[in-house]
Amino acid sequence: MEGKTVKESSVTLSRVMLPQDANPAGNIHGGVVTKDIDEAAGVVAFRHTRSNVVTAAIERLIFHHPVFVGNLLTLKASIHMVGNTSMEIGVRAETEDLFTGEVRHTVSAYLTYVALDEEGRPQRVPPLILESEDEKRRNREARVRREARLASNE
Repeated sequence: MEGKTVKESSVTLSRVMLPQDANPAGNIHGGVVTKDIDEAAGVVAFRHTRSNVVTAAIERLIFHHPVFVGNLLTLKASIHMVGNTSMEIGVRAETEDLFTGEVRHTVSAYLTYVALDEEGRPQRVPPLILESEDEKRRNREARVRREARLASNE
């Protein structure tokens, strides 16, 4: 199986937050942002494996700032680590006030996906080719998170 680089599967998705995404106070529901994060990460996992994938875990979803109606939500997603059948995808969400141009880091998350074969069973994923020092750092950090997650499951 041929390896793939981080760049080959990375995505940036943007959309304007609308009234149907919000509560009566005009704040965007956290679940709406979480769904968008899951979709962005899912695209990365699908692009890396070119197979069906399922979300196995969402880890460390920490909101730093609220999102409001009219904000542009931009999601930057990339693969950090691969195992045998699973992958960790990191997503950084930023909001832009379209009137002022102010951009704020809103939330970051780490998601684990599992690749599935045609029968819905876990299948091997392509190796990850790390090119930059930043990618290597993210990979090391992802491995530490994986070890901690596995230890807590025991």
